[in-house]
Amino acid sequence: MEIRIDPDSAVPIYLQIAHAVKHQVATGRLTPGAQLPTVRELATLLRVNPNTIARAYDQLDADSVITTQQGRGTYVRERPDGAHLTRVRQEQLKALTDSVIGKALSMGYTVDEVRDAFDAQLTRWARQKKS
Repeated sequence: MEIRIDPDSAVPIYLQIAHAVKHQVATGRLTPGAQLPTVRELATLLRVNPNTIARAYDQLDADSVITTQQGRGTYVRERPDGAHLTRVRQEQLKALTDSVIGKALSMGYTVDEVRDAFDAQLTRWARQKKS
């Protein structure tokens, strides 16, 4: 399981972890029934407080992405329905755009400059896709 966290992000670390796991489930990198690392293992791997991992796992459990079985471990739940996957994808896209927009605004760009840059890039991407 690959998780990257950005300590400079406005998004709390526990949410970054939860979003990363949701993304891996949504894209099939984590399959239903896959076992996740223990809280301590993941905390050591990511060099964060175990409470942060526990909070991320609590969020994932509340979102019905994972299940914890006492004494056995934490596992990815059976694949959620299409509506749930769509909601997860929308949440991830919002988190990505929030991060980029937040950084741009903190660097002094105006909302209009950010909007124009996004529009220009989206136009370029659309043209490249058609080619």
